[in-house]
Amino acid sequence: MTDALPDLSDAAEIEHESPLVVDLLIIGAGPAGLFGAYYAGFRNMSVAVMDSLPALGGQVAALYPEKQIFDVAGFPRIKGQDLVDQLVEQATASSKPTYVLGHRAEELESGEDEVTVRTHRELEVRAKAVIITGGIGTFTPRPLPDAEAYEGKGLRYFVPKLDELAGDHVLVVGGGDSAVDWALALEPLCPSVTLVHRRPQFRAHERSVDLLMESRVHVLTPYEVESISGGDSIEKVVIFDNKSQERRTLDVQHVVAALGFTADLGPFTRWGLDQDKRHILVDSAMRTNIPRVFAAGDIVEYEGKVRLIAVGFGEVATAVNNAAPVISPDAKLFPGHSSE
Repeated sequence: MTDALPDLSDAAEIEHESPLVVDLLIIGAGPAGLFGAYYAGFRNMSVAVMDSLPALGGQVAALYPEKQIFDVAGFPRIKGQDLVDQLVEQATASSKPTYVLGHRAEELESGEDEVTVRTHRELEVRAKAVIITGGIGTFTPRPLPDAEAYEGKGLRYFVPKLDELAGDHVLVVGGGDSAVDWALALEPLCPSVTLVHRRPQFRAHERSVDLLMESRVHVLTPYEVESISGGDSIEKVVIFDNKSQERRTLDVQHVVAALGFTADLGPFTRWGLDQDKRHILVDSAMRTNIPRVFAAGDIVEYEGKVRLIAVGFGEVATAVNNAAPVISPDAKLFPGHSSE
């Protein structure tokens, strides 16, 4: 029986005492990072998991939470968000990690006995080792008018828990897989779901678009958001037809801004890491060229690298086990088997 999962609905607002001191800091809260948190607990390490996004799951939660994934060992098929939820449960049972969400790692200094990482919100984390599992870097949501004023007040960039929007009127903005998936998933739970996209053509999977058009989701193209207004939460959104300039006012309580994210490796490029294009070079132990700094998952490169979630799981387990004797010189590389 595992402990209850952590309530991370306001995780980006959690204040952490600075400096935060742990054995291992994992930068990147996607599947590889979450599995690394489990493995760190199995190796009796204290661990913190940092991500620039305000929620766990990385690309999976941000871009395709409702899509089925078929290439994770042991699961014939599993939804992206379900995979994230189970990884969080696994990590919680093992290590009870400290989640540092909504923090972008900006500075990294490697010393003789520890690595210091500072975030854009001036939090300092000191760890005996660091594993970078940052996927394709730092995610920044594509902008939407008035979005910043209503973040946490009805505007969100992804929907890990659909029932949080149940019973309310929702506007989804975007034309990719995540926008269409969320509109379809919310349709049976909400009195109205409207999807607006700036072009008549969608980037989403053709079958998903067909299902969207057959649903009761109100689809408006080519429309864009002009403004968002309300008091303590969203009340109205003004949209406009970008051809006729016709304007409409929608009464909604939630806006899902599924316009995608831009990825920035900027901080990583300033840390002195050896790289190949947009990827960090590692050896067979997942070591980078910087002492006490390891990397795993989509962000790494080596000869024969294959970018799959399943591969990332193996890489981060390798990284944690090779970090163990760095963190504690008496620790063995091989951990033994995690079975009873």
